[in-house]
Amino acid sequence: MADKRYNTILLFGAPGSGKGTQGKILGQIPGFYHQSCGDVFRTLNTKSELGRIFVEYSSKGLLVPDDVTIRMWRENIKAQEILSLYKPDDDLLILDGIPRNVNQAKIMDEYINVLEVVHLICSNEEEMFSRLRKRALKENRVDDAREEVIRRRWKVYMDETKPVLAHYSPSIIKNVDALGSPASVLQHILERIVPIQEKHYRNVLG
Repeated sequence: MADKRYNTILLFGAPGSGKGTQGKILGQIPGFYHQSCGDVFRTLNTKSELGRIFVEYSSKGLLVPDDVTIRMWRENIKAQEILSLYKPDDDLLILDGIPRNVNQAKIMDEYINVLEVVHLICSNEEEMFSRLRKRALKENRVDDAREEVIRRRWKVYMDETKPVLAHYSPSIIKNVDALGSPASVLQHILERIVPIQEKHYRNVLG
């Protein structure tokens, strides 16, 4: 039986590393489809079953359970398929912000075939903190610009999300320096993923 999992490239990195920015750019390139976990939550119908569950947890400041998060993700990606915005046979899926922990990564193994993990690395934590502060202020999220909020997000990433890297084979993890200009970072990402798209494109053509 053919593998029905989505052929996927994961954009991985700490808060402020530029995953969302790079993902949006890559999503404009034919043959790539970008999906952000944040967008999944933001576009959720709060009157649906999953929407009500999401509101129940988020209104209390609690994390949404992993199985519910994956169900939300699956419903969203299926909707994109139905609308023909995402064509799994033609497009490579670019994911950012999911999986957020090892348990999510294990659950998602059933649905995605991870061809490569682009790891946006940042050797300078203070530079990342500065980016997060500027972004929060630019988007008028003053609370998110507070030092303690930023450092708490960083700790959650180090404790829960970074261990996800160990779930995947080192052979498919490619490091990219996140501290360059957006165009420079994009150039280095493309150097790593264009060969994957080339191979996928040839397979589609048969």
